[in-house]
Amino acid sequence: MKSAHIIDASNKKIGRVASEAAKILMGKTSPAYQPNVVADVQVSIVNAAKADVTTKKKNEKVYRRYTGYPGGLIDTTLARMIEKKGMSEAFKIAVKGMLPKNKLQAKMLKNLVVSE
Repeated sequence: MKSAHIIDASNKKIGRVASEAAKILMGKTSPAYQPNVVADVQVSIVNAAKADVTTKKKNEKVYRRYTGYPGGLIDTTLARMIEKKGMSEAFKIAVKGMLPKNKLQAKMLKNLVVSE
């Protein structure tokens, strides 16, 4: 049985909420913490659209990805990402960056639910 954690993102910065969610997803808040086991938790971030993001951050924060082809570097600003995919994508990327880079990362991310 998964324990559910709900984090309210209204009037909070993306990074503060993401670090809290990452800590819970890794299981570090549990007394039975094991670094090699995915914690049996479900983290829900609610009110993602009401998060506190400055206009400067929206225009200057850049997400980069590479297609794998020559000249295939794609830059996207936070404002454009919010317009296309919503604020939930920004939270997912922030949490993913705070999780360990190993085989458990994808399994931990499956336990994250972000609602606008």
